[in-house]
Amino acid sequence: MGKVVLVVRVNPQSDEVNLDELVDKIKHALPSQYDVMKVEKFYIAFGLHGLRIYITMPEEYEGGTYELENLLSNVDGVGSVDVEYITRLFTD
Repeated sequence: MGKVVLVVRVNPQSDEVNLDELVDKIKHALPSQYDVMKVEKFYIAFGLHGLRIYITMPEEYEGGTYELENLLSNVDGVGSVDVEYITRLFTD
C-alpha cells in the first residue's frame, strides 16, 4: 500500500497560542499511521501566524482525511483545520 502527503493548514485560536507548543501537541495527538514530515509557520494578518503541516498517511485509509481533520481540530489551541493539498508519495 502506498502513502499520500497532505498539506494541512492549522490556524490557532488566537495570537497568544505558542506555535512551537502547538506543534508538539499535534505530534503527540497523532496515531502511528500519521507522520509529520515538515512544519512551516506562515503569516496570516495582524501579528497572527499559522502552521502549514506536511503529514504522510496510508493511501487507502478508510474515511480519507476525516479522522485526521477531527484529531487536529480537537487539539487544544487549534482554531481551524483545512486540508490544502493531497498528493501521492512516490518511493523507490
